[in-house]
Amino acid sequence: MSTVKTKYFEYGSTELNYLTYMDPVLGAAIRRFGRVERQVIPDIFTALVYTIIGQLVSVRSANTVWSRMQLTFGDITPENLYTYTADSIQACGMTMKKAICIHDIIEKIVQGQFNLSILNTLSDSEVIKQLISLPGIGRWTAEMILLNCMERPNVVSWGDLAIRRGTKKLYGLQELTKQQFDEYRKCYSPYGSVASIYLWAISFEKDY
Repeated sequence: MSTVKTKYFEYGSTELNYLTYMDPVLGAAIRRFGRVERQVIPDIFTALVYTIIGQLVSVRSANTVWSRMQLTFGDITPENLYTYTADSIQACGMTMKKAICIHDIIEKIVQGQFNLSILNTLSDSEVIKQLISLPGIGRWTAEMILLNCMERPNVVSWGDLAIRRGTKKLYGLQELTKQQFDEYRKCYSPYGSVASIYLWAISFEKDY
């Protein structure tokens, strides 16, 4: 079984001080939580597969499938997985739709139809445009790659239900419009990704 390399999203006092200054409400939450670590998967392909597995399922379910994939296939690389069928991938516990998407993406990469390495040279919007051209990849998945893999500094995803829930809990809102969300996102810029890390923590905190 391979061990997928992970690390923590890198941030420090610059980001925390800026967010606290710009938004005292978020600043209070930052002080209350202390440092929140966010694990990231630096390899884009590996992170892409993990994020597809996690679409519309719980973290626990996604991690179960993820563990089975590593146990079954070893290294999660395009070249290694290319030798397996979509049925073999699906047998790890995901839907056939996800398995086919992963298989199709693997083929595009191995056959030279999609260049993952170029993504690191592109802007956030260009990365999203490239990724959503792949089967099964929508804007939310692309934004998660930006934050949870590429460590881009200013990602706050409207499409992430937990981030929206955390925003409502933080500011005591019954409803949250896209316009309100965009105003908060502008306030967090250029360190929106660190704000997202705290919004996730707030979202999952009990009895907040």
